[in-house]
Amino acid sequence: MGMAASQARFLGLTARQNNVEFEGQQINQQRTMLSNESANYYNDLLGMSVPTPPSVDSFTKTIYTFSDGALTNTVTSMIAQSNGMYTMSYLSKWQDDYAAIAAATSVVSQLGAPGNYVYAIGSRNLRTLGLLQGNTVMGNTIVVNGKAYNVQTDATGPYYEATTYEKQPRQQVPQNEIANFEYYQYDQATNTIISQVFKDAATGGFYTLDDDENRTDLPGVTEEDLIIALYNEVNTGNVDDDTEYSTTLIEKNADGNYYYEPYEEVTSKNYLTQAQIQSITTSSYATDDEYLSTLSPTQLANTLKEEAAWKELLTQKYGLSDWMVRYALDTTTGIHRPYFYAVNDLENAVYDPTTKTSLSKINCYTIGSEEKIEEFKGVQNCKIEKDSSGRLITLSIPTVLDNGSVLYVDYPLTTETSTDQEKYNDAMNQYEYDKALYDQAVEKINAKIEVIQAEDKNLELRLKQLDTEQKAIQTEKDAVSKVIEKNTSDTFKTFSA
Repeated sequence: MGMAASQARFLGLTARQNNVEFEGQQINQQRTMLSNESANYYNDLLGMSVPTPPSVDSFTKTIYTFSDGALTNTVTSMIAQSNGMYTMSYLSKWQDDYAAIAAATSVVSQLGAPGNYVYAIGSRNLRTLGLLQGNTVMGNTIVVNGKAYNVQTDATGPYYEATTYEKQPRQQVPQNEIANFEYYQYDQATNTIISQVFKDAATGGFYTLDDDENRTDLPGVTEEDLIIALYNEVNTGNVDDDTEYSTTLIEKNADGNYYYEPYEEVTSKNYLTQAQIQSITTSSYATDDEYLSTLSPTQLANTLKEEAAWKELLTQKYGLSDWMVRYALDTTTGIHRPYFYAVNDLENAVYDPTTKTSLSKINCYTIGSEEKIEEFKGVQNCKIEKDSSGRLITLSIPTVLDNGSVLYVDYPLTTETSTDQEKYNDAMNQYEYDKALYDQAVEKINAKIEVIQAEDKNLELRLKQLDTEQKAIQTEKDAVSKVIEKNTSDTFKTFSA
């Protein structure tokens, strides 16, 4: 009976030992899986790209400038040529103290009937820029169709001289001037030059360059397709009364030669009629304009000429040809300043039907100071002088003289560094954002690794417990095995006695 109990006990311990060993195997397998998972997370960390802060040097560039009198010029492109020369592009900046600029606007009243509206600011009517109404004689000045002329007298009688510009017969451009041509794309619909066109010396084809010197070829375009503008050799074009000349547009004829139609200044005497002579002694210009009423006839005549120049300036800049004006006293300087309104803006504004005053903003302009910028692109055959360190010190730009010879003008170069702070700030903001995402991803992976390490620690503790239990079971099995062995030996002795 005792032997049977010992055997049963031994079998039970063996079963427990097998369970402990199996659980240990399962734990080792789990720890292996956790180790692989942890290794994957570490590999993810190693594979992540660590954000690096931007360097200010990446957003800093060297700028070369040179001065030409009051003009400040900034080099925008410098391309080396095979002959050792350079193709240069640069921006020329200057301050124009007599430019048309935007000004603070006022409430405008629209008075009268449709088709015959009068516009006013306060109690003062706006006046058509450059014109007075009717034909008026003031002392030694006569105003004809809104333009003022000085009255003189000769043996025939009193007269005024009017200058016009009359188109002359077509003339051929001399061959020696053709070398000075520049090619342009020209839009006849808007009467504007679209862009400069360059001719490829190797292929004979034409192309344009954008602000970054990127080339766009113009396939199929020939020299005959382009309207060619000559530098300033010939001055012709659409001439308007007091405007002396405008830049010519020269066309190539079927015979292969270039032609232009010059304008010639013609001054004619216009003798006064009896009615105009009578006006000299009986009329004067009556006006409620607080500024014009203070002017002498000569001052008024000069003011109208000045207004004609302003009208041309406004038309060129804003593309509107009809303008109105009012003068307002600048109490600081004591000078009456002109304020201009485009007729198109006045007519298209929204007015209160009751008060007749403007509800929408009407643009206003005046004469003031403005920075002007002109871009010179693709200036060929420039020379660059460097010092011993390789720094650029002198720029030489060629000028073609009337006799065809080339004169180089030297300009000392000033070197400056400029940092695009806005782009640098954008890059730094992007870095901070990327770094935050990176830190967040690292923290997330580290948190997962910590969970894995905690689980592995628990499994390790459980494995140690199983190991202790395994040793205890083995010790007990050894003891039971000895009891069984003794019982077996005693049994055999009994049967052999």
